[in-house]
Amino acid sequence: MKQFISYGKQFIEQDDIDAVVDVLKSDYLTTGPVVKVFEKALSNYCGAKYCIAVANGTAALHLASLVLLNKDEKVLTTPNSFLATSNAILYAGAKPIFVDIAKDGNIDLDLCEEELKKDSSIKAIYAVSFSGRMVNQEKLKYLKDTYSIRILEDNAHAIGAVYNGIKAGSCTNSDVSIFSFHPVKHLTTAEGGAITTNSKELYEKMLTLRGHGMVKTPDMKPWEYEMRELGFNYRITDMQCALGVSQLKKLPQFVKKRFTIAKKYDDAFKDSIVKSLYTFDGKSSYHLYVVQVDFTQLKISKVELFNKMREKQIGLQLHYIPINKQPYYEKLGYGNENTPVMDRYYEECFSLPMYPLLSDDEQAYVIETLLEVLK
Repeated sequence: MKQFISYGKQFIEQDDIDAVVDVLKSDYLTTGPVVKVFEKALSNYCGAKYCIAVANGTAALHLASLVLLNKDEKVLTTPNSFLATSNAILYAGAKPIFVDIAKDGNIDLDLCEEELKKDSSIKAIYAVSFSGRMVNQEKLKYLKDTYSIRILEDNAHAIGAVYNGIKAGSCTNSDVSIFSFHPVKHLTTAEGGAITTNSKELYEKMLTLRGHGMVKTPDMKPWEYEMRELGFNYRITDMQCALGVSQLKKLPQFVKKRFTIAKKYDDAFKDSIVKSLYTFDGKSSYHLYVVQVDFTQLKISKVELFNKMREKQIGLQLHYIPINKQPYYEKLGYGNENTPVMDRYYEECFSLPMYPLLSDDEQAYVIETLLEVLK
């Protein structure tokens, strides 16, 4: 039987394993020197002044939200993301306002401006770099400067992406940026995440919140510490960061392979019923490769497609179910927003296998099988 081809998969080599083993043999397993090495390497890579490594991407979103938002403030965000993006707004006691997406799957910044013009109580935008494609940076800067709003870039999909010379995570046009290092992402620390910022004030606040809100200063007694904020245990381990340092060195080759896979998909579907969400232009680092199919024109349903592809050992995935249509959000009064692009997207889109270990033969099998099943 052919080995199952999932939509995403980590790429671990012997040097990654050796890096973790070295930490296991050292004096520190958690919150040791390797955490700082990883943070420094990541901030250097992104071009941001400060970086905080944390337990996971959701922790990154939570800490960032606590320092960016005040209770009851309104925040524009996208329905096309993992739940954590808007959940973090709720964690901070703020209110998500869901805005429709553009054709590339990202939040529609023109619609965001319409909302900002109508409502001065909107204080922030949470812009997700969906599938690895950063939002329009010129428009983001314009909105930030014109309306004096705070910007969080959720770059969980987008490490390694560049938009007209601006790197994901550089915070060139945002207050903070977050990353996730889940195994299906570009690089992994198993679980793990990070926040980048160019603000020393925000950095120091998040650093304190990461470790229970505790502070220890040189003038304190040897045993003393002070809890000055209600913080959390969102620390990451040295073992995870050792893996992260090793993986970060390979990020350029990981992104390059994803580019190759994306271009092959583009070529294969060019004149078919399968439409790429966007074609290669160098602005996405391709965490996902998303396609659209108009199932109303076919004899097969989306559910049948997923099941038939799984029978043939290929795992498709759907990114994402609209957050505002989730039961919890419907209880809060969401679900009736005017989001026609997102609604159609949800009916038509799905993600194909995309990861560096995907071989040419496996990709060819995915393409051939998908077109065959759709017929």
